[in-house]
Amino acid sequence: MIRIVQSSNRSEVEGLLSPTVIRDRATERAAARIVGRVRAEGDVALREYARALDGWSGALEVTRKQIAAGAAKAPAAVRTALTEAADAIRAVATAQRPREFRVRPRPGVTVEQRVVPLERVGCYVPGGRYPLPSSLLMTTIPARVAGVPEVVVCSPSVDPVVLAAAVEAGVDRFFRIGGAHAVAAMAYGTRTVPRVSKIVGPGNRWVSAAKALVAPDCPIDFYAGPSEILIVAERGPAAWIAADLIAQAEHDPDARAVFITAKRALAREVAEEVTRQLPATGPAAASLWNHGGIIVTRTMAEAESLANAAAPEHLVVDTDARAGRIPNAGAVFVGAWSAQVAGDYAIGSNHTLPTAGVARVRGGLHTSDFVKLVSIQTLTKAGLAGLAHTVTTLARAEGLEGHARSIDVRMAATAAPASPRKAKRR
Repeated sequence: MIRIVQSSNRSEVEGLLSPTVIRDRATERAAARIVGRVRAEGDVALREYARALDGWSGALEVTRKQIAAGAAKAPAAVRTALTEAADAIRAVATAQRPREFRVRPRPGVTVEQRVVPLERVGCYVPGGRYPLPSSLLMTTIPARVAGVPEVVVCSPSVDPVVLAAAVEAGVDRFFRIGGAHAVAAMAYGTRTVPRVSKIVGPGNRWVSAAKALVAPDCPIDFYAGPSEILIVAERGPAAWIAADLIAQAEHDPDARAVFITAKRALAREVAEEVTRQLPATGPAAASLWNHGGIIVTRTMAEAESLANAAAPEHLVVDTDARAGRIPNAGAVFVGAWSAQVAGDYAIGSNHTLPTAGVARVRGGLHTSDFVKLVSIQTLTKAGLAGLAHTVTTLARAEGLEGHARSIDVRMAATAAPASPRKAKRR
């Protein structure tokens, strides 16, 4: 049976709720070697790793014709579902677009914000045990909505449903490579794979390690560790809560799935349902037995406090008021009918979310992740004159005399008497 822990048992509670950062030093060292070789040797190393690690010795790029032919093999029902999911993702991503503006904070001073799409984005789509077309939609569609001119995908999977998602999303180029070598190729570029402005998307430990390595040279979205779900509720149905825990746990044997409640009877019912519904083997069983549990608190306020401190990737709560009291979460699902798995596919909100406590400072992948916000400043002579004393005072307070003189020289020019005009000769 899944563990039931009392909130007074601090060590057990901390074990269940502490951010799970899976670090494998051997993997990190090996990933560093791969990244270094691809950076130095380009396609030579990339093809070698594709053969050895992806089991692929053909062309690295999947042509548009091949993408279309492969996509046509996807079941019609799956293609329809991909279109419906893409429409929802596109609608939400469009609403997320940052706005441009122009303000005049004082006379003669104008500040403008321009929203400039990144030039080229690389989206990593994991292969895993099964194809993941939803991850392709979630990473590429916001980039497209942001106006990114070129969207590149790297994935070891060329399953028809993944290719169908690439068609639906309007992917420009698709490379049949995965792992650390794919991340390195996108970060530094090779003769075959173009260098990108940013890398986004989830992956295994090799991918996460490689993203961390290339981050100083090529921005990434965020660290994506094992999946997390935290449910905070004082009412059932218990069978639904158990099903949600199991659903998220099946992503990864290292996934964290926890239910917190002040209702002891509900805790027991959920534990019994988990036992009844849980497959005997597989990642869900490994996750729930090793990293899952139920915490019984003295009050629901205590449950909310624990959840907020945990800053989970996915938070499921039974009331809207409770959601408002737990601000630290990557994505929040309110009410019994708001199944978290719907967010994995078709609600429209992004399922590429921060883990390991990063939800304290940011939410999921967003249209704004694919643009840069550029400030444009314009001052008139009168506008600068109105700011001059403020700027020079602050510059000299910081010991930056050169900054102050940059203003003084302009003000001196405005104070100089105008040169007398020469009389025109007749």
